[in-house]
Amino acid sequence: MGDKALVQGTLDMLILKTLTRGVMHGYAIVEFIQQSSDEVLRVEEGALYPALHRLELRGLLASEWGVSENNRRAKFYKLTAAGRKQLAEESASWNRLSGAVARVMQTA
Repeated sequence: MGDKALVQGTLDMLILKTLTRGVMHGYAIVEFIQQSSDEVLRVEEGALYPALHRLELRGLLASEWGVSENNRRAKFYKLTAAGRKQLAEESASWNRLSGAVARVMQTA
């Protein structure tokens, strides 16, 4: 992400959310996060692939090898049932936290 690194937990949550759209390979995940954030959030490969690996080890993602749209071998990721549950919990927590920060910032 440009001049600020995404906090690990936030990146994990964004990856899980992105994969609610369906099965995707790493580059497509990065593209979606960047485009849907109007290019504010930039995910570096050095952060993405360790995050995908970590999420897979936790059973939140499953993966399989396939061929990307430009005929390259790529690993495709999909959300598991545990991943959907984790995303719901993290989304609720994020909404509480961001709402609280917004309230403090609006206080004179």
